[in-house]
Amino acid sequence: MKEEIKKSEALNALRKVKEAEEKARRWINRAREKQTREIIQKADDEAKEIREKLLKEARKEAEKRKQEIIQEATKKAESIKREAEEESNALSRKAEALIQEAVNKVSAKIKDFMKGGIY
Repeated sequence: MKEEIKKSEALNALRKVKEAEEKARRWINRAREKQTREIIQKADDEAKEIREKLLKEARKEAEKRKQEIIQEATKKAESIKREAEEESNALSRKAEALIQEAVNKVSAKIKDFMKGGIY
């Protein structure tokens, strides 16, 4: 009987050890899972921060490039406008000179006509 009691106590102790081991495994697994989730969440948060930083830098660079393009286009447009005004002024001067020349020729012909027609 004493042996059966000792055997029963030993089995009971062994069962408790196994239960304790199983409980410890569950805690370890839960801790690992929690740690894994935290690591994944932290990595995701860091990735979001990096993505936002890169997007912000890209937007800033795009805005800078856009302003450079606008300035370049504005300068080009102003240059074209100046050239067009210069060309227009040159054509106006040329036209005035031609008109004056035409008026002088017509006046001379009228004078010649008048001189020849009266006599």
